[in-house]
Amino acid sequence: MFTGIVEELGEIVRVTATAGDSALIAVRGPLVTSDARHGDSIAVNGVCLTVVDAADGVFTADVMGETLRRSALGALRPGDPVNLERAAALGSRLGGHLVQGHVDGVGELISREPAEQWETVRFRLPAELSRYVVEKGSITIDGVSLTVAAVGVDEFAVGLIPTTLKLTTLGAKGVGDPVNLEVDVVAKYVERLLGSRPAETGEVA
Repeated sequence: MFTGIVEELGEIVRVTATAGDSALIAVRGPLVTSDARHGDSIAVNGVCLTVVDAADGVFTADVMGETLRRSALGALRPGDPVNLERAAALGSRLGGHLVQGHVDGVGELISREPAEQWETVRFRLPAELSRYVVEKGSITIDGVSLTVAAVGVDEFAVGLIPTTLKLTTLGAKGVGDPVNLEVDVVAKYVERLLGSRPAETGEVA
């Protein structure tokens, strides 16, 4: 589990194709690897990956074909910056919201509107995710916990403050760039519970 508060802006060192359609990626991140061990979880652009090895500020992780297909990780190349966050520890502050690191879909940046103190950025999202996105609700974009400022039929907008623009990859994203989206897991649980609720018959027990 993560919080969507990026700890470090890392860098892809190499991407190596492995058996089938999977890959082994190496990521430079001195902070997140300072206490990393084999089996630990680190979110890379919002995707929870398991550490295979960590040394000299670089960790490696296996990425399955399913993950490459369902996220934007497959488009990463050496030198690309990535948002990094270690798994949250029990008792730590929950600065963002509950983030699983399980990408629900890939969105697309469609516009940027700079303002004096912040920037409004709009993203297109897959139709099947639109029902989970509400104004003032939470959403994770490339691992960054953000508050939804506005919602359209197939798009939504967020406001990015200077700190987010400077310390995450979202500050350098351009129109047309893909992003990993994870909607609020609470919304999905509520939908499942309401959908499985027994139909009311009007009978009195």
